[in-house]
Amino acid sequence: MKAERERENMDRDRFEKQLQFILEIDKEKNILRQTHLSGHGRRENDAEHAWHMAVMIWLLREYSNEAIDPAKAMMMALIHDVVEIDAGDTYAYDAKGLATQKEREEKAAQRLFGLLPEEQGRELRALFEEFEGYASPEARFVHTMDNLQPLLLNHSNGGADWREHNVCRSQVEGRHKKSAQGSKEISDFVMGLIDENVKKGNIRDE
Repeated sequence: MKAERERENMDRDRFEKQLQFILEIDKEKNILRQTHLSGHGRRENDAEHAWHMAVMIWLLREYSNEAIDPAKAMMMALIHDVVEIDAGDTYAYDAKGLATQKEREEKAAQRLFGLLPEEQGRELRALFEEFEGYASPEARFVHTMDNLQPLLLNHSNGGADWREHNVCRSQVEGRHKKSAQGSKEISDFVMGLIDENVKKGNIRDE
């Protein structure tokens, strides 16, 4: 009887930790990105960005350079920005913010994944670090989607976000320089979109 009660207490503690993490990541919906929704609606939030990426992974997985586990890649996409709950969103072209991004996100990962039961925290932390390090076919493809998603929105907005921040070709191409590691076909498509938006004046040519 005592052992059963102890087991129930352990399960309850585990469940409460899982619920705590679930409620904590709800805050991701409050982290606004610089990118606006298609058609230049309001700014999107991190949770919407991650959801959009997860659907894109499922639909576009045939263009990955390597075979991927779509479920693993989708989960990687869904958790890749949860650290921004503490660290905040770092704009892709903000040099000052990028300089401290890794340190801020490392501290956030330690706290957020530490809320979970130990083995689940380790599992999600490992998935996050795998993404950060381009350490698998899934990580490389998720990075390609992470780059493609805002570019598609910016393109749909007539380049308004690029023009607002006076973004130049080298910045956009630099952002996408590793996209070919995940998908050569999508990378080629992206370079074509960049050229198109430079010609339209949406991206500044140096």
